[in-house]
Amino acid sequence: MTAILDSPSSILVPTASLREIIEYMQERQLETELIHRGEGAAPQASPLTTPIYETTTFLFESAAEVRQFAEGKSDKFLYSRYGNPTVAAVESKLAALERAEAAIVFSSGNAATACTVMALAQAGDEVLCSAAVYGGTFHLLKDLLAQFGITIRFITLEELNDAQTSISDRTRALWFETPTNPTLRCVDIRAVAAACRARGIISVLDNTFASPINQQPLTLGVDLVMHSATKYLNGHSDVTAGAVAGPREIVDKVNRVRRMLGPMLDPAAAYALGRGIKTLAVRVERQNANALALARALEKDKRVQAVHYPGLESHPDHAVAKAQMSGFGGMVCIDVGSLERAEQCFDRLQVFQRAASLGGVESLCSLPVLTSHWGYTEEALARAGVTPGMMRFSVGLENVNDLIADLQQALS
Repeated sequence: MTAILDSPSSILVPTASLREIIEYMQERQLETELIHRGEGAAPQASPLTTPIYETTTFLFESAAEVRQFAEGKSDKFLYSRYGNPTVAAVESKLAALERAEAAIVFSSGNAATACTVMALAQAGDEVLCSAAVYGGTFHLLKDLLAQFGITIRFITLEELNDAQTSISDRTRALWFETPTNPTLRCVDIRAVAAACRARGIISVLDNTFASPINQQPLTLGVDLVMHSATKYLNGHSDVTAGAVAGPREIVDKVNRVRRMLGPMLDPAAAYALGRGIKTLAVRVERQNANALALARALEKDKRVQAVHYPGLESHPDHAVAKAQMSGFGGMVCIDVGSLERAEQCFDRLQVFQRAASLGGVESLCSLPVLTSHWGYTEEALARAGVTPGMMRFSVGLENVNDLIADLQQALS
């Protein structure tokens, strides 16, 4: 070996024999060992949960393996922007949850929305969107994607319920929510999906508020389901993520956009999302019960002008919700008459935390005109059915009597 190495930093000399090179490789130096020793999978381990594959790239044994991957003949992984075992594990859970052929996850709900619309429409095409929609979706479509030549047309709930009359020859997709954010209006999913299918356009439903436990849009005829997985799917307010599920042919189109733009969910976040999904059913069951009890208590309070919750018989879409939902969700919205009054109640809350977002184990309150629907014109607010006096509650897992008592004191 002295003929090959003079010092730890020496390199192989050109005259070294094959035997000498092999001997050297068997006695690699410290710098090399620090990088390569102890890495890779542990074939003797059988983990109960999917490990966090926090790696950017994956190894191949040969050029032939790389060729097989490039030709689509291999299920190996190449690069985490394309796919990752931890991410794939949570995607499998989501597909099962939504009764879908395929599902993919993203670094946020807005990333899922952007990639989906870009996969379904191009310059010159039109996308219809319900005016009663999450503010982030509204601004993404109106202020950003419209710059790329995609016409975005917002339609009222009445127009959505008669969707076929709103669809034009240029329409390529229709985006809607039910229950809506924050007014919790409900739309007949079967009717909207059927109208889209009759005209050959893709229907996309944001199922964030309901969760797959309470509502199964794909079984009702919708083409694609989208989620802000930050919310109920994760359920612990510590992961930002998005998801899309549906037929593999359509999901693959969205996935091609995701691979090019790169909003892949990090493996550590995917692990946390998958862990949260394991308790989704039991969490949502409790949130459904708490929200219904809270809504019924508020409905009797004369200080509240209106209570929006699809589980109430007084809700205008109660029959629609009952027909297509197995539970009415953990979101409650009330109107106390004015923004000034809403701010006063908001500031007095003690158990409900003052924060945006929703779907976590803790109960949250937000004021839509200051958060999700900030920047809307008065006309846009009216079309969305949002008023200044609205307070939106994401009901968590606390004792419901404590939640009711908190709102009673805040309203006093």
